[in-house]
This record gives sequence, C-alpha cells and structure tokens, in this order.
Amino acid sequence: MTLSHAAKEMGKWCDGITGVEGSSGYLALVVFTAVGWLWINDSLPFQTNGATKQQTEEEEEEETPDPPRNFTIKQLRNFDGTVDERTDEKKPVYLSVNGTVFDVSNGRDFYGPGGPYEVFAGRECGAALATMSFDEKLLDDVSACEKLGVGDRNELENWMEKFEHYRCYPIKGKLVPDDKLPNPDRIMTMEDLEKYDGNLQDVPEEFVGYGAVPIYVGAGNKVFDVSFGGVPMYGKDGPYQKFAGKDVSRALALMSFDPKDLENTDVSDLEEKKIKVLKDWINTFETKKGYPVVGKLGKQDLE
Repeated sequence: MTLSHAAKEMGKWCDGITGVEGSSGYLALVVFTAVGWLWINDSLPFQTNGATKQQTEEEEEEETPDPPRNFTIKQLRNFDGTVDERTDEKKPVYLSVNGTVFDVSNGRDFYGPGGPYEVFAGRECGAALATMSFDEKLLDDVSACEKLGVGDRNELENWMEKFEHYRCYPIKGKLVPDDKLPNPDRIMTMEDLEKYDGNLQDVPEEFVGYGAVPIYVGAGNKVFDVSFGGVPMYGKDGPYQKFAGKDVSRALALMSFDPKDLENTDVSDLEEKKIKVLKDWINTFETKKGYPVVGKLGKQDLE
C-alpha cells in the first residue's frame, strides 16, 4: 500500500466516524496545533536530544555536589559502608587521608565490608596508607602524617593524587581532630555567636584544618557548630540560616520562625511541653547529628 493510498483510506475512515467530508484535514490541524503548543511551552515528555525533561532535571540535581563540610572522628566512623539499621540501606564509604575526607563508595569492593581495606572505612588512614600498615595505632591520627619520613611522605602524596585525580573520588570535606575543636566549656557571648552566622566566605585562620566555615547555633546552654554536617540547612541561603549565629532556644521550643522568637532567648515562661521540644532538639543536635559542642552561653542547664 502506497503512502497516498493509506492517506486516502485514513480520510475515508475519519469521514465515516465524524460524518463530515474532509474531516481528516481538520483533525490533522488540531493535532499539529496541540503538539506545537506543547513543544513551545516545554510540556512534551521529550526534547530534541532524546532525554526527557524529568531525566534532565534529575541529572542536574545529581551533578550538584554537596557543599564541603567538617567531620568529627565520631561522625566519620558512621560512614563505613555497613547497612543502616534505620533505612535498611548501605551507608556510603568515606575515609580520610591526611584530613581530607573522600567518598570511596565506588571502591566499595576494596574499602567496604569484606574488602581487603575495610579497616580504613570511616577512619583517618593517611599514615597507614603511606606506610602500608594496618596498625590500629596509625588510624584516626592526622598528626601521624606530619611525623612521616621523606619517603613515606611522598607515598602519602601519591595516595592523595591517586584518590583525587585517578580514581576521582569526590572530596566531602575535612576531618577535624578532637584536639582541634574549641573548648566546649568556654563561655560565649551573643557577639561571639553572631560572628558565625553562615555568611563568612573564608575559614578563619584560627580554625586549622577546617573544610567549611564554622556555623554556630545556640540551644539551651550549649553552642553547637552545625558546619559538621548542617551546611545545606544552616549555611548561606539555607532554610534554617535564620537560626545561624543566634541563641534560638525559644524559637526551637515553639517551632517558630517569628522574628520576635528569634530575638527573645528567654524560655522561663514556656510550659513544660515546649521545654521538652527544646530538649528534643538539643538531643538531636548532640546525639543524632553529632554536632560538636563548642561553648556555653552561661545559662542554667536544662534539667
């Protein structure tokens, strides 16, 4: 059957359905008009490159890297590739080399559970890699990298280059040893808090080895540094940046973004139910998120 004959047969069929002679031409016009409108308004489920709009948006989201963050020794240990009991999914595999934290999940067969280097998962292992040692004493000790000899130091740099440029493992941030964290018992003023409101561009010199600028949030009598995993939420343009650089005890207790609650730090007039909400937030910060306590506000501790 030729194309012209097929067109004639289609025309007869359309005329028979509609009872109007020549209706196939009107039908074609309607179809092409609709398709043109969808294409112009970018509503078609396809594009000229063959990818759907949804696929393109998902790829763009996947390609957007997380902002660099800081890790404590304890936080890093969580990224060991084991199955998360809460989600029943495998955790990412991170490790630190001389304080730089890499996501080596693509090398799970080597660094994940059951792999030959699984002991390094969730650990600082720069000195161990440089000396090709599995000695537990060399793990979680960033300062051990500074004590390496010339040959081992070169080997450490080779590992860094391999991870970053040959394996192309994503860099997630920096590991901050416990002895480099601020004293959790120091008393901080409101002016001290305001300095770290998520708007700093560069890491201050006194924060040696940090991968992200400190972001402080006060709750109860404690000051937390939420740059240890909370940069997307409390950093610049984050949904909770209003809390950064402030004592937000009252705002947390009331679950409020009201400017009056953000400026008022007093919770003495709140009922016990609201105080419990504040305590739950503090527990989340300290236990679930693992944000380090970097100071106190000089208030009475919540009982």
